[in-house]
Amino acid sequence: MGRYVIRRLLQMIPVFFGATLLIFLMVNVMGDPIAGLCGDKACDPSTAAQLKKEFGLDKPVWQQYLTYMGNVFTGDFGTAFNGQKVTELMSAAFPVTIRLTIVAILFEIVIGISLGVVTGLRRGRPVDTVVLMLTLVVIAIPVFVTGLLLQLLLGVEWGVVKPTVQPEAPFNELLIPGLVLASVSLAYVTRLTRTSIAENARADYVRTAIAKGLPRRRVITRHLLRNSLIPVVTFIGTDVGALMGGAIVTERIFNIHGVGYQLYQGILRQSTQTVVGFVTVLVLVFLIANLIVDLLYAVLDPRIRYA
Repeated sequence: MGRYVIRRLLQMIPVFFGATLLIFLMVNVMGDPIAGLCGDKACDPSTAAQLKKEFGLDKPVWQQYLTYMGNVFTGDFGTAFNGQKVTELMSAAFPVTIRLTIVAILFEIVIGISLGVVTGLRRGRPVDTVVLMLTLVVIAIPVFVTGLLLQLLLGVEWGVVKPTVQPEAPFNELLIPGLVLASVSLAYVTRLTRTSIAENARADYVRTAIAKGLPRRRVITRHLLRNSLIPVVTFIGTDVGALMGGAIVTERIFNIHGVGYQLYQGILRQSTQTVVGFVTVLVLVFLIANLIVDLLYAVLDPRIRYA
């Protein structure tokens, strides 16, 4: 196991550098970031030259990237064009988005897997048909429509929850935004769990466990569910990074100042340092989540062993 972890960590190095280089190049072709600092009027040449020198934009792109990566390893993600440190923006935004992501993942695990198990064990019955139709509707509806609809009904019309979230973003105010953020993924988890449960329910090891006279609950939890969760865990693990980076719409709707909000502001203002800094951390989150998922395979299925 130890050698496998070391090997995976070494494999993550070129992936990390490749992903950050790609993002750095893409952000640098968005446009001239200096033009956004001067407002509607164009900067005069001397001011533009001074600003480019101050932010290191007068150097070749490859040299900017090497300088940026060298600073990253010292914990310096640069300075946004408003003069604020990117690390300060991260310290304010990431805790909020992490809480929002935790709520969304819990919805996926509790509701998604539960519905998937129920429908998988009752395949072809009315409850299975109803859940499949509901999940298809959720997948078909855009997230911003779901968010605005829930905000209008629960927040404005019925007054069940606050229509917007406070800057501190406590967990109790993140329930509805978390449900909105997780809605599409929750539907996929339900359908994926259902398919996996229905397929494994006909496997030989399940028949053997039933033939031995084991209680139905133990057959489902100890044998059927553990093996069926492998593809589900894979999906949820890769979804962690996607939820954190894809929360732009949800955070805009509910006025949540998290990672999505900061990315939106960075793109809008063409703040290269902000966008690249946040995406760099998201790349690390995605890589670590995938490593944890791979290690969980051996926990769920004892037949899997890493050399």
